[in-house]
Amino acid sequence: MLGRKSKLSRRNKRTLYKTCIRTVMTYASPVFAHADSKVLYRLQVVQNKFCRAATGAHWCVRNSILHRDMELPTLTKYMKDASKRFFDSVGSHPNALLRPAGDYQPPPPTHFLRRPRNVLIDPPDALTAAVDSLNDINDTHD
Repeated sequence: MLGRKSKLSRRNKRTLYKTCIRTVMTYASPVFAHADSKVLYRLQVVQNKFCRAATGAHWCVRNSILHRDMELPTLTKYMKDASKRFFDSVGSHPNALLRPAGDYQPPPPTHFLRRPRNVLIDPPDALTAAVDSLNDINDTHD
């Protein structure tokens, strides 16, 4: 259904990916977004392969261009945004056991302990920065 010879439109392939595949890959992302970068890189490889297969792009097309064309954020950016939404809404959540999860302040960057909220202050990776710069260029030309 997602291959290059599929009759589905690119928009429908993107919708299928977002509803079925990305939800499984990013399950509980506010909690494990601070995982080892190798684990997140493996998930990003899956997303890159989807973009390449869905568009039928040649091997020499950059991943950042594929993400821009498919209008998909990178997985690290998506997880960072999901974590931000989670920590913004957790303070007013009706469940009293969930409210303390958003009350702590992240330790300084030199501290060895990584907590889930630290993902909000991490700098973007190279692919995310490239996609953001391409999106900014497109916004200025529109």
